[in-house]
Amino acid sequence: MKINEFDVETWMTEHETHCQYNLTETCVSSLSLNDLQKYTDEDITSTIMNITMDYGPIVGSSRLKKAILSLYETGHEENITMAHGAINANELVIISLLEPGDHIVSLFPSYQQMYDFPRSLGCEVSLVVLDEEKNWMPSIEDFQKVMKSNTKMICLNSPNNPTGTCFSLDFMKELIDLAQQYDCYILCDEIYRGVNTVTKQLSPSFSDYYDKAIVTQSLSKVFSFAGLRLGWIKGPSDVIQTIDLRRDYHIISNGPLDDYLGCIVLENKDKIIERSLNICEKNKELLKEWLENEPLVSCVIPDEGTVCFLKYHVNMPSKEFCLKLQEETGIFFVPGSAFGVENHLRFGFTHDYEYVKEGLTTFSKWLNQFR
Repeated sequence: MKINEFDVETWMTEHETHCQYNLTETCVSSLSLNDLQKYTDEDITSTIMNITMDYGPIVGSSRLKKAILSLYETGHEENITMAHGAINANELVIISLLEPGDHIVSLFPSYQQMYDFPRSLGCEVSLVVLDEEKNWMPSIEDFQKVMKSNTKMICLNSPNNPTGTCFSLDFMKELIDLAQQYDCYILCDEIYRGVNTVTKQLSPSFSDYYDKAIVTQSLSKVFSFAGLRLGWIKGPSDVIQTIDLRRDYHIISNGPLDDYLGCIVLENKDKIIERSLNICEKNKELLKEWLENEPLVSCVIPDEGTVCFLKYHVNMPSKEFCLKLQEETGIFFVPGSAFGVENHLRFGFTHDYEYVKEGLTTFSKWLNQFR
């Protein structure tokens, strides 16, 4: 199987460990187990020291599935199965439902897995290209133009990485109507769902409105526990059964430690999400203020998610720009070229306020040479 290099992940692996200011991070400032203990009366240390280290609940414990379902308006335990992060959840959905010759529709720019992984399986891919002049928001007509008689799945990432694009409920319903006309699935990676700094509420999930919707998420981004590698899939029970048969070839289980700790995280989700909202909200306001005084950078700042896509007004390819910036200042960004879009940088609202403020101040000083 031939597959394109996963540009954003390769760049992160090569450059994120030796920087002074990581301004591109997608996960809200990570928490420790000591931090988690402060959110619960349950004695975490005592419990994990007594967990028998077998495979644990193969498809996830009932306790964990109930905790996951609290994030949605509909569903039962048979609508949930577990994965190693959202990236593995997406993989399991795609390999379980798509075959060579199937047609899929995805967004561009977006998370590369959602279009290049289906391509590697022999699927035909049509891309809906997001336009910055339209605030990175597609229209239903954009999707209508690319649908085909053999369209099997619409693959989305909402809120989107890197643009932050998030669909309103009205638009979701239009897209669902379109998917119903073609009897196709909607797969939506909702890993950035949960930090809407405008409504302060959980945004709608496709899985609560369409019987052929499949959504994925994990504890990485808004829950600040990427290290647990705990992801999940919510979808129709027959799809979950199919995925569970395939997952036996891939991951067996998540293990009892991740299962237990995932329960604690999600049972205290309100406190954790409140923390994430506060961090992201402060950094969005900081970015807005910074942009007002920085003529060489512009941005469409989204309502939800942990990232946005900065546009820099300097005549330099984004990889060269990022390498030069990091070498001279220690500031780390993912270049827009990793998403197929030049003159852009992915920015994360995820670190502590003072850290981000220092990074942006340093960035402005460096940009002075181009004015």
